[in-house]
Amino acid sequence: MKIAMIDPSLFTPRYDDGLCEAVAARGHDVTLLGRPMRPTDAIVPKRYSYQPRFFRLGERLRRVLGDGKLGQVAKAADYALDARLGSLRGLQADIAHFQWLPFAKADGWLLRRLVGKAALVHTVHNAQPFHGDTGAQGRGYGALLRQFDALIVHGEPTRDALLAQGIEPDLIHIVPHPPMRLREAGAEDRAAVPKSDRPRILFFGTIRPYKGLDLLVQACLTLWREDGLDFELAIAGKPFMPVDAFTSAIHGGGFGDKLVTDLGFLTEHRLDAHLRAADIIAFPYRAIDSSGAFLSALRYGAAMVTSDAGMFGELPEDVASRFPAGNAEALTVALRQLLLDKKRRKQAGAAALAHGEAMAGWDKAAEQTEQAYVAARARFEARRAA
Repeated sequence: MKIAMIDPSLFTPRYDDGLCEAVAARGHDVTLLGRPMRPTDAIVPKRYSYQPRFFRLGERLRRVLGDGKLGQVAKAADYALDARLGSLRGLQADIAHFQWLPFAKADGWLLRRLVGKAALVHTVHNAQPFHGDTGAQGRGYGALLRQFDALIVHGEPTRDALLAQGIEPDLIHIVPHPPMRLREAGAEDRAAVPKSDRPRILFFGTIRPYKGLDLLVQACLTLWREDGLDFELAIAGKPFMPVDAFTSAIHGGGFGDKLVTDLGFLTEHRLDAHLRAADIIAFPYRAIDSSGAFLSALRYGAAMVTSDAGMFGELPEDVASRFPAGNAEALTVALRQLLLDKKRRKQAGAAALAHGEAMAGWDKAAEQTEQAYVAARARFEARRAA
């Protein structure tokens, strides 16, 4: 089959890369369609091709306008124009597989242009677009789901959420999210992020309200002030929300020497360096279906602390120290136990590593995705014949 894998914003390049390569290895002709590559992107297409069909003007303007409100408006306008007139013009494919739908209203225009031309598949990484923090960007997303010939989800929680929205059961296919492997850090990045003599807690990835950084900072302040524990907190990633209040609270409390910050778009190599330097990796998310960041972190042998939201609630007991989502006091307890007991940290890290190694890989994900494609084509042909 000829597959067009579509991630307009290249929101999950590491997932896209792994799946495209594995699907292509099964004999399919795969092209990944996204925005122009940035220096922070690390994917190198193997077996599949890459075409920058989206945000070509928006990416050029980004260098001038930045990522602020004006830059976002320019990108939205660029995508709307692409969806109406360009981007997928002349596309020849059996399957148009959308990984993400970045702007629901414009996505609707794009999908209408593809009706009758290719079977439509969408991976619903999270049942709530943008984890409920959508605004105009996600308004109308739910209605779009009914236009697809197959929906792929990563687990039962997302499937259940879609069923509750009235999605037909036969439309939904479960393809578990495989662990991911980041590009390895070179000497320069490792030197920039040295491992400390103190235990280090790492919070990494894009920083958004649903990820609970405020809960983690609150817990760390308690452990420094009231318990007198000697450890570091590292925050590494691009903020999409104000974080000055959090860092100011740490500095104002006299704990600035225990804070490591690396804020901005980080390369996979730089993230790899941070993960290698971590003893505990924290995922205090208020809401999540599936976390690519967590699945990227399993291979580092660090102890995991997560909320019980989404996929985290389904983890085996020894793989992560879990706490009720949104509960800063319970998070404090989970961190305290690991910080006080080095042996416990080591055992927890070993369990996380073993869990990642036991999970099904990209070969299995590609096989299951192919089955979803076959079902989508059958549904597409039936629609066309009706």
